[in-house]
Amino acid sequence: MAVSLSNPDPTRPSRVAVARSPVAAEAEARTLRRLEACLRGTRLCTDPAELLERARQHMNVPEDIMPMTPASMREASVLVPIVRREAGPTVLFTRRADHLRQHAGQVSFPGGALEPGDTDATAAALRETHEEIGVEPYHVQVAGWLDPYLTLTGFCVTPVVGLVRDGFDLRPDPDEVAEVFEVPLEYAFSPAHRTIETRTYGGREFSFYRIEYGKHVIWGATAGMLVNLAERVLDE
Repeated sequence: MAVSLSNPDPTRPSRVAVARSPVAAEAEARTLRRLEACLRGTRLCTDPAELLERARQHMNVPEDIMPMTPASMREASVLVPIVRREAGPTVLFTRRADHLRQHAGQVSFPGGALEPGDTDATAAALRETHEEIGVEPYHVQVAGWLDPYLTLTGFCVTPVVGLVRDGFDLRPDPDEVAEVFEVPLEYAFSPAHRTIETRTYGGREFSFYRIEYGKHVIWGATAGMLVNLAERVLDE
């Protein structure tokens, strides 16, 4: 699939060229059907204690490294946006503004901490997506939820997978978002485009996924969520 990496306006997503074979189109449609099917039985966890336990089991993180309790952790959520483009499905990412206090300049999914007005993690993810990039909630069909993630900054993050229909208008908030871009789903899911790196924190080594796409580097929790989804869909 041909992809244009030149993008004169960083607030507009890089678009995939409209050129694919019927075989590729059917393969992409089959992947989307599998995605919807494998997430259909998932449920949104709303109990903080269960959420924290599920995150620890999924990530295999020792408690002494992230000594959170259900009372001390902060709940957050992100939207994993799968965009239904005419040229084939894509995954939408943002690059965080360079002046932000946390995770400045990093590639992420739209999202943030739950606020008092949010009914649950799904509502928070949809609200944050609208605030950050302008995508209205009615454009998003929630397909399901992935395993929660713990961050070193004290958050327990619930990834909400959403199928986004084409035709939305992007209005990135410059206070939060430096750039919006899309990666073809086939590329994002391919194990060939992943590497595993390690870093030392607190005297211990931690491994994480890294995915390069053009000038962008997707790593850490964002890459981990993407791989978690790919493994479910592709049964790796």
